[in-house]
Amino acid sequence: MESELIVNDLFPFSIKTLNGVKWGFINNRGQFVISTQYEDLSEFQPNGLAVVWLKDHSGIIDQSGRFVVPPIYSSIYPFSDGLAIVDEEDKGYRIIDETGKIITDKTYPFTYFGAFHEHRLVFQDFVNRKEFLYGYLDSNGEIVIPAQYNYAHDFHEGKAIVGLKDGTSALIGLNGERLRTYPFERMGPLSEGLISFRKTDQDKSGYVNEEGMVVIPPVYSSAMLFENGRAIVNTSENYKNQYGLIDQTGAFIIPPEYDDINLLGENRASVAKAIDPDYPHAGSVFAIAETTTGKLLTDFIYDRVSEYKGEYSSVTKDEKTFFINRKGTRAQNLPIFDGTGTVRLKGDLIQAFVDERFSYYDRKGDLVWTQNMILPLTGPIHIREEKYKPNKYYLVYYPQIQGMENKLAQSKVNQHLRNKLGVKDLQKNGQSYYSYSGNYSVQFYQKQLLVLELTGEEYPFGAAHGMPSKINVHINFITGQIYRLKDLFTTGSNYKQVLSEIIGKRIQQHQDFYINHDQYKGIKENHPFFLTNDYLVIYFKPYELASYAVGFPEFWIPYHDIQNLINEKGGLWQSFH
Repeated sequence: MESELIVNDLFPFSIKTLNGVKWGFINNRGQFVISTQYEDLSEFQPNGLAVVWLKDHSGIIDQSGRFVVPPIYSSIYPFSDGLAIVDEEDKGYRIIDETGKIITDKTYPFTYFGAFHEHRLVFQDFVNRKEFLYGYLDSNGEIVIPAQYNYAHDFHEGKAIVGLKDGTSALIGLNGERLRTYPFERMGPLSEGLISFRKTDQDKSGYVNEEGMVVIPPVYSSAMLFENGRAIVNTSENYKNQYGLIDQTGAFIIPPEYDDINLLGENRASVAKAIDPDYPHAGSVFAIAETTTGKLLTDFIYDRVSEYKGEYSSVTKDEKTFFINRKGTRAQNLPIFDGTGTVRLKGDLIQAFVDERFSYYDRKGDLVWTQNMILPLTGPIHIREEKYKPNKYYLVYYPQIQGMENKLAQSKVNQHLRNKLGVKDLQKNGQSYYSYSGNYSVQFYQKQLLVLELTGEEYPFGAAHGMPSKINVHINFITGQIYRLKDLFTTGSNYKQVLSEIIGKRIQQHQDFYINHDQYKGIKENHPFFLTNDYLVIYFKPYELASYAVGFPEFWIPYHDIQNLINEKGGLWQSFH
């Protein structure tokens, strides 16, 4: 078991800087306790430790800010049973305890880790480079059960369900001893004495007991875990969901007629109806139901509902976020917030993550802390953050430069930034079938040159993923000039050909597995780029050279490799030299 310490009321907070967003911790009075020095962080865990990131590496700090584990790992998983998995980049994975001590000299090349439960951890390995199989580690880092299962669940009271290679399943003990076998290809984990099963992956789901006797026949397209005597099931035969809630006899407590159901704790559930029944991916509206009787406590009025934490749940309705009580109605003793997101009670404070920004309030609704909206540049010149949200599906944070002497140039620059980030007239009400979010950061800032990175993502509801966008805008914030790639080079130079050849050679030399060589056709006249102190960086959009998962492939070209082409007396070069 991991240590259960008295965790002080320390809460993550961030500030926007010219070097990106930095994170630290504040107390319940909004005072800085651990300064904003981290690139990212997690909340403190019950053992009083938090994972933080510095220079793209993760470490662990205690509540004084002291490093228990220096930032040397690629990633650190949360603690469970007093242990955590750490990733040593190319070396593999190790296990550490709460002091940061590596408990075994072994490294693991595994492709998946779970969390420790009852001193056992599920892992996945690519066995003989032929198939992915699952096994278990013990809390000493030893492989107590080798990778041999098609799937494996966590242990519960000394037992776990696993999938055997012959297409059946088994109940095993802590050392892998087989306690019982079942003639089912797929089974869920143990849950209150019942286990969901499918005869084959193509068959419907039902429930058996540990002895393998069918308790609830296989009539569901999906069947979830039992929690407090209730389980969510789906009876749909097509893409239109029909979720219901059953008891341990299979009797419906909530009829199977809803687009979604989520158990919220405190004997409550959210049940959903599709906004557009012919296109369920467009979203749902939720009601609160009582899980002992199935009674609906509210109408279908909420856009989002979170689990109950004690007396309260966080909900959004239209453009408001607030707490509801167990009756499903707004908690009148707690404030309401403009925007969509979630709110949580954190000690004496309310933590609000609303419209993709963190802030803290006292229980009266008075602001304790929020992220800064001003970034000073030089003298009176600064960047001010503005928000554009015409409806609940569309949210853009965009930068506006203030304090320039030339107000006409300032106005043109700011209009350009609004246009590039998608600030445009949109309907304020009505149903949308996609969402869009936009944001910005300072990519580079030196002398008179400001490089802003404008990012966005459009997500069509129901798609496998959204489509990201990125534009780097190079601004002389004294003159207001916006530079393009050609402005870096002397007039009439063959920079396109030279840059295209440099990138082409790199693609051929590295033979990057992810790059589709046949798709590369060179660069365009004003190809996407950004500048740093020492490099010109050319990048490509997703799918131009590689798959979506690769993102924006970048090619970093030192200035000294193209020095004969650069216009060192030109406005762009002079703006940062």
